[in-house]
Amino acid sequence: MAFPQSKSADGKIIIYPPGVKEITDKISNDELVKRLKMVVKTFMDMDQDSEDEKQQYLPLALHLASEFFLRNPNKDVRLLVACCLADIFRIYAPEAPYTSHDKLKDIFMFITRQLKGLEDTKSPQFNRYFYLLENLAWVKSYNICFELEDCNEIFIQLFRTLFSVINNSHNQKVQMHMLDLMSSIIMEGDGVTQDLLDSILINLIPAHKNMNKQAYDLAKVLLKRTAQTIEPCIASFFNQVLVLGKSSVSDLSEHVFDLIMELFAIDPHLLLSVMPQLEFKLKSNDGEERLAVVRLLAKLFGAKDSELATQNRPLWQCFLGRFNDIHVPVRLECVKFASHCLMNHPDLAKDLTEYLKVRSHDPEEAIRHDVIVTIITAGKKDLSLVNDQLLGFVRERTLDKRWRVRKEAMMGLAQLYKKYCLHAEAGKEAAQKVNWIKDKLLHIYYQNSIDDKLLVEKIFAQYLVPHNLETEERMKCLYYLYASLDPNAVKALNEMWKCQNMLRSHVRELLDLHKQPASEANNTAMFAKLMAIAKNLPDPGKAQDFMKKFNQVLGDDERLRAQLELLISPACSCKQAEVCVREITRKLANPKQPTNPFLEMVKFLLERIAPVHIDSEAISSLVKLMNKSIEGTADDEEEGVTPDSAIRAGLELLKVLSFTHPTSFHSSETYESLLQCLKMEDDKVAEAAIQIFRNTGHKIETDLLQIRSTLIPILHQKAKRGTPRQAKQAVHCIHAIFTNKEVQLAQIFEPLSKSLNADTPEQLITPLVSLGHIAMLAPDQFASPMKSVVANFIVKDLLMNDRFPGGKNGKLWTPNEEVSPEVLAKVQAIKLLVRWLLGMKNNQSKSANSTLRLLSAMLVSEGDLTEQKKISKSDMSRLRLAAGCAILKLAQEPCYHEIITPEQFQLCALVINDECYQVRQIFALKLHKALGKLLLPLEYMAVFALCAKDPVKERRAHARQCLLKNISIRREYIKQNPMAHEKLLSLLPEYVVPYTVHLLAHDPDFTKTQDIEQLRDIKECLWFMLEVLMTKNENNSHAFIRKMVENIKQTKDAQAPDDGKMNEKLYIVCDVALIVITTKSTTYNLDSPKDPVLPTKFFTPPDKDSSNNKCYLSDEAKTLLLTGKPKPATVLGTVNKPLSAAGRRPQDRAPGLEMGSNISGNSEPSSPAPNRGREQNSEVPETEVSENEENPVILLTVVPAKTEKKDEPVRNKEMSSEQSLPPQTSTERGKKRTAPAGSENIQQITEERKSEESAAPVPPKARRGRPPKAVSESNTAKNSDPNKAAGRGRKRVAASQESPAEPETTNVKVPKQQETNVKRTSAQRQMDLQRIQVLDSDGYSVMDLESTPESSAEELDLFKSCESSQNEVDNTKLAERGFLKVRRKSMPKGRRQRL
Repeated sequence: MAFPQSKSADGKIIIYPPGVKEITDKISNDELVKRLKMVVKTFMDMDQDSEDEKQQYLPLALHLASEFFLRNPNKDVRLLVACCLADIFRIYAPEAPYTSHDKLKDIFMFITRQLKGLEDTKSPQFNRYFYLLENLAWVKSYNICFELEDCNEIFIQLFRTLFSVINNSHNQKVQMHMLDLMSSIIMEGDGVTQDLLDSILINLIPAHKNMNKQAYDLAKVLLKRTAQTIEPCIASFFNQVLVLGKSSVSDLSEHVFDLIMELFAIDPHLLLSVMPQLEFKLKSNDGEERLAVVRLLAKLFGAKDSELATQNRPLWQCFLGRFNDIHVPVRLECVKFASHCLMNHPDLAKDLTEYLKVRSHDPEEAIRHDVIVTIITAGKKDLSLVNDQLLGFVRERTLDKRWRVRKEAMMGLAQLYKKYCLHAEAGKEAAQKVNWIKDKLLHIYYQNSIDDKLLVEKIFAQYLVPHNLETEERMKCLYYLYASLDPNAVKALNEMWKCQNMLRSHVRELLDLHKQPASEANNTAMFAKLMAIAKNLPDPGKAQDFMKKFNQVLGDDERLRAQLELLISPACSCKQAEVCVREITRKLANPKQPTNPFLEMVKFLLERIAPVHIDSEAISSLVKLMNKSIEGTADDEEEGVTPDSAIRAGLELLKVLSFTHPTSFHSSETYESLLQCLKMEDDKVAEAAIQIFRNTGHKIETDLLQIRSTLIPILHQKAKRGTPRQAKQAVHCIHAIFTNKEVQLAQIFEPLSKSLNADTPEQLITPLVSLGHIAMLAPDQFASPMKSVVANFIVKDLLMNDRFPGGKNGKLWTPNEEVSPEVLAKVQAIKLLVRWLLGMKNNQSKSANSTLRLLSAMLVSEGDLTEQKKISKSDMSRLRLAAGCAILKLAQEPCYHEIITPEQFQLCALVINDECYQVRQIFALKLHKALGKLLLPLEYMAVFALCAKDPVKERRAHARQCLLKNISIRREYIKQNPMAHEKLLSLLPEYVVPYTVHLLAHDPDFTKTQDIEQLRDIKECLWFMLEVLMTKNENNSHAFIRKMVENIKQTKDAQAPDDGKMNEKLYIVCDVALIVITTKSTTYNLDSPKDPVLPTKFFTPPDKDSSNNKCYLSDEAKTLLLTGKPKPATVLGTVNKPLSAAGRRPQDRAPGLEMGSNISGNSEPSSPAPNRGREQNSEVPETEVSENEENPVILLTVVPAKTEKKDEPVRNKEMSSEQSLPPQTSTERGKKRTAPAGSENIQQITEERKSEESAAPVPPKARRGRPPKAVSESNTAKNSDPNKAAGRGRKRVAASQESPAEPETTNVKVPKQQETNVKRTSAQRQMDLQRIQVLDSDGYSVMDLESTPESSAEELDLFKSCESSQNEVDNTKLAERGFLKVRRKSMPKGRRQRL
């Protein structure tokens, strides 16, 4: 067959395939395409083994590479020529028919350009483009270019073309051929240039990645396939940019961190040499650069399958170090990373925990916030990802100083609780892990911030007990929640309901005012009510304005008022409440105002007052749940509570709800269940049931006669033979719900009053409680019989007799179950006296005077009223506490406060310095609670000044917080009540200063007016009070206080106006107060805003004819006090956490724990002088435990109490490290006396035992706290007898002011003198209990209180003897008859203190 031929330009003959005519530029494009197709077909069919054909068509191959074809404008021509050239490279491989490098470059550049046609998969020519690609990839034709000097240009163009044309319409084959083509170039070449690398990496940059996802995928697969070959090139690139800083090496230098991130995700091996360079960058001095690296590494370490942290520990540790970076954004980025790391790599949680702990205390609010978000996010995904320590960080932040942080922590914990406890999404183990959350969240309700309280209420309604649950499910949730809460959380929840109920009452009263005619008084009352409501909303300032606006809307919109009335009505159901809230919100909403602060504030109000949890149906469900627990058919065990605790908690819950939702209980079914509870053996269950009847049973008598007939006998039985608390509630229940209460109470009173028997004290307690409450509730009905009971039994038989000896365990306090029945009965007898008087509310019969004398006598006699020494120390502590609290209770009634003498007030105040810790603690709590409710007169706040002498740091700190709380309450009350300005003398906190000065002037330890140690004590007490009062100089109060103290110096002590020494003490205390004021304040010398008024009960009117400007302090004392430093620097500010609930007990501290102070060093007078007193022992741990065990305490050497017992060996009872003090040591009261722990204590005890065994006399040691009592020469002689064994002594010895020459260091017991040797004048036998010293079992005083054998029953009737108005005559009569035999001395020195 003949082949068509022609000549080329160089004269060579070109042979064309059969049927193909000559191809020249003379023919048309269509013909050219037709002929080229036939050529393509020919080359396509040829293979490499056809040597003859290869030689035959070599000229044609060369001809097709001519400029005519390579630069032909026709696209189809170029495509066909490219296909021919690709086949030519295939056929002639491995050698190409083209020898010129320039020609080869032109050809490959031409072929590369044709590959752009791959972009359009719908093109008719796409198959030819695909054939071209396939041919090139299969043959690796581009490898020929390695021989060219500028081959890199070809490769770059090829790579760019392929990355640009790849798209989502290409199938897998196209991508695979592209990969084969490019990977062969990379893997078989000598290296990858930077430009070629850039052409690959640019597709990983986020901007390009988003534009062409297929190009990104292609580059990713290409890098994975060529990782080993391309890694050195990548390492070189990053080394140039990161280490050498040569950003000009590539246009991608600014995207270096994005590239690292992408390369790591593709194949971590690509960055083996790069990671150490990042460690270098982490330590850069440029904060922004560190931030960029941290962001990168956060993604690398946090990636789901990343093993970088374990593979590169140095880099991981270096990265963790950035958690402590000085640059805030860096720390913030680290914290944000932690969340992903915890979720993707739980094994790294241990490494992160310590760093997150530090950051949870970061000074930056945003960082603390993000720590919480990090932990909560991980916890919500899987609770196992966060350990207890991490959850503890969130717990801490619920008390953060910033609201945003607190809110995030509280909401996060609430979400975890709902997910894992309420919904139990991860089983019981996970629920147990976060079970503490409910308690913690409710504890936050104790905080003072209204925002915290509102958030707790919101959390309770949405997370703890979701209000959108069905009633039965909601009540079950509440029932078991309440049963599992800790006591403090229960109190917080109760307080929450109480506050909501109070707010509902305010709104109800506001609506009632709207119903009244408009008047000035009505407007004033309405304004006061609006202010009270605003205080219970966030941002009270704005809330006031919004509430005024809301009030106007209420006045104009009657329908809105009706909706609000329905919302707060007792009959409103939970579903009705939701409808009302929606309606009110819809009416107030403004569509044109998306953010409406006014509407948000009203929503806050509605959320607080809406009954979203409790209604009649809910109470019924609760009762059914409790019945199931009683029957044993409930799921108590599954819910984690025992049936008994569930029943008890259910009754307590119902009791609380009976206060806030009483009408919801009115159903026969509910009361029937409560009657069953009354018959249960659990005392607390029965008590709670009685109280529920008391709160809710007002309609029982009229509507539920069957319930009434069953209830009455049960109440009678509980009042007569129930527990004391049941008896109290039973009496009050009868009084509250029955119309014939007089008959009912009489049926209880008569048998109880007749059955009283002091010989069976264990059976007296309940009757005494019932009788006391009956006397308080119906004083007129039982006036006469009650008076007889008090006179003939309470005082004569019970209080004035000690029938049973008490235990001698030596402790100052014992648990309730260890207290003797007789003492418990006496305590209830004292309470009965108080309730009797509170019921009468008058002193016409002078019974109150007699009672106060009796209580004072009990305090003076240390609780042992009969001085028979039958009762134990702990029982005496109980009686002292009862007497002190009784005076406090009586002082709350105005008619009795008026007759309490200053002496009796001072005796009561001394209880706060009792030697027993629990007495001090309970007394202080009762004092604080009464003051906080504004029930006690202002003078009783001065008692807290004596707490400066308490030896226990926590007690001093708590007393300071009580002062702060009470002062703030009074100031807030004055602000909120305009009428209070008329009673400033009884309300203004600054007016406590005169009472404090007077109380300290009568301090029994203040015996020597110029004694430096005693003056330091006075200064310490004054500073304790003034430091709190002078924290802020409101209305120039510093000058007002200074003026008040100066005015006192112009008066005399009303208690002893003619006693020069007493007045001198008063003036000295004033001088010390002025020193404290001038040292503390810089504005004290300004003019006082008003002239202070002094209480006439304590100070005489000023003498206008003379002016007392004398300074009564000696120059030495004044200098020492001015340069000295008040001691309680770390004491007054010990507890930083404010009291949030009146009367709440402070948490016990661990022994020896030192708490931080928020009091700065310049907030008190400075002192270069050495600290004394407590500060001398500041290193010695203070513990509650050891205090009442009287170990370690002070060794006293005493003589036997009576000569008949002189041969009885008496052991030294107490020993302390203070024995080493010299005899001349000055006395000082109320300081720490805890001996060093460990071997020193053991050594002291050993020495004490040796002393006991040998019975050798021990020389008297100095006694801190009370000046020693002067003794007669005969007693001194007895004490100095070397042959006499050391007597068992009393801890307190009193000082005699009449015998100043006696040595102060002689601490001995004064023997009780025989009655036949007692000689007194009638004036000395007057019953002035406050001007005597009583010799008690501890040797502190010299009052003998006993009954003589010849006393008649009439003579023993204390109250009959005291009813006359002639008090002095009666007191003398009593003393003469031997009931109160008194040795007249000065005021009792000192008070009970911890040894």
